[in-house]
Amino acid sequence: MAGVGYQYITGREDAIEYAKKYDIPVSVTKKSIYSRDRNLWHLSHEDDILEDPGNEPEEGMYMMSVNPVDAPNQPEYLDIGIVKGVPVSINGKELSPASLLAELNTIGGKHGIGRIDMVENRLVGMKSRGVYETPGGSIMWHAALELESLTLDRETMQVKDMFALKYAELVYAGRWFDPLRESMDKITKKTTGSVRLKLYKGSVKVASRTSPDSLYREDISSFENGQIYNQGDAEGFIRLYGLRSSELRSLEYRLLFKWKKNKEEAVCVFRVLDTI
Repeated sequence: MAGVGYQYITGREDAIEYAKKYDIPVSVTKKSIYSRDRNLWHLSHEDDILEDPGNEPEEGMYMMSVNPVDAPNQPEYLDIGIVKGVPVSINGKELSPASLLAELNTIGGKHGIGRIDMVENRLVGMKSRGVYETPGGSIMWHAALELESLTLDRETMQVKDMFALKYAELVYAGRWFDPLRESMDKITKKTTGSVRLKLYKGSVKVASRTSPDSLYREDISSFENGQIYNQGDAEGFIRLYGLRSSELRSLEYRLLFKWKKNKEEAVCVFRVLDTI
């Protein structure tokens, strides 16, 4: 029977008429014909006026979050506990992953957190404009990122940023149990601690971060007279670190002076420099 009905449905307006004819309850109308997908992680809005990227989203479209302008005038602070890269508690209260995300959705939505308007590239190649609401996801992302700034070294953070797009592709493609995804998760196994966030009118700001696995050492990072780090050592390091760049520049100047004497040789060397 479904197949018989579908042959008459060529668009969303036809689908609404079909649902109306057979008393199938749907939330959309011909005046509000947005295509929506909702789960615990987010709510997506597409179609209708959003198909033109030049149109601003209508305020009445949003369902999970208030307009940041209308959010409370007083900020709210949250302490997010994280164990091995996974958020596990809110203000000291341990929750299951689903309950924690649901709670953050409620709190974040009240403050207008997590509204995202973007033009994306679909799997088949076309571009699509969508507006997303993900209050809880935005809060969790900020908390994890801030704690990682304490627990991950520079190179690991850089590699993690490079992996992030691939990680998202794996999840989007339904490859959650892929060995590659599991391997990338190991990057954050040392990320344990707590992050205090300040929610205010659509923004998420970090107030503090603490971790037993922190790589931050005040006795090394201090701008005052530290006992471990001798700031005078930086002078020699700067000279060595910039040696490669200064030598390349020096070579370019020497070639300019020799240009008229041996033009072909200079051209060849400049081409080599362009590849470095």
